[in-house]
Amino acid sequence: MFDKIVLLAAAALALSGCTTAAATSQASATVEDAQHSDAMVRFGKVCEDFDDWDKPTEPFHIHGDTWYVGTCGITALLIRGADGAVLIDSGTAKGSEAIAANIESLGVKLSEVKAIVGSHEHFDHVGGFARLQGLIGAPVLVGAGAVEVIRTGKDDPRDPQAGLHAPMVPVTGMIRAVADGELVKIDGLEITGFATPGHTIGAMSWQWESCDVGGCVTIVYADSLSPVSADDYRFTDHPDYVAMFRRGIARLRPLECGMLLTPHPSASDMLTRARTGTMVGGMTCAAYADSKTKAMDERLSKEAAAQ
Repeated sequence: MFDKIVLLAAAALALSGCTTAAATSQASATVEDAQHSDAMVRFGKVCEDFDDWDKPTEPFHIHGDTWYVGTCGITALLIRGADGAVLIDSGTAKGSEAIAANIESLGVKLSEVKAIVGSHEHFDHVGGFARLQGLIGAPVLVGAGAVEVIRTGKDDPRDPQAGLHAPMVPVTGMIRAVADGELVKIDGLEITGFATPGHTIGAMSWQWESCDVGGCVTIVYADSLSPVSADDYRFTDHPDYVAMFRRGIARLRPLECGMLLTPHPSASDMLTRARTGTMVGGMTCAAYADSKTKAMDERLSKEAAAQ
């Protein structure tokens, strides 16, 4: 009888210990979530729409394995896995310094980044590729139309913004073109690239699934898709380019898109959402695509009226 009582007492003590440990773990997770949310809110308050591209801001947790490591004006994302991480975009050459510091402040060594992924081939988003690849040693993954620009640092002459920007430092290490719809697998992480040309020839949008204890959400990092150009460029004079642009928008529109993020935070109201402490909700991919179709239509109408 005594032995039975001792066993029951031991079991109760063990159960109590497990319960206490679980409660402590849950409390710790709650505190950590609150800290992440606070960092996101600070981002929304400290940064402004259309902010300086190189203005530093602290990193913050977006959802699951996805973190914001960019600046106030330019998005850069880190997707963390058990065996490594993937960095999306680098900011400018100057901005890449803040991005590297943000990655390391999360306890991630730069050597743990196994790939550097690009949205589109303009210096404000990929101007830091050469510097970061030199530090990290990882391959650069971009759309096929962006490879030559990344390799040479020079604008594609077909780009509506050609000539507006100073040349970038060329990437001399490994560059790999990602095909439209290709599922890229990197050390346990999976991310799908979609060709969404228009803002540039080689523009890509990226989609992946992010999961946490609350469930999973499909994140889409949708490229800029805005019809911006040099002053003397007329989209009306380039009907083939406009047709390609519209195909890029159409490619993005039907994507499953539980959370939309963009290379410029202001393009998808990321700052407004950040102030609420979550990026969940907001604009869908379809709504984003519709807004870009409207922008192109308005641009063409403006050019027609100016003739």
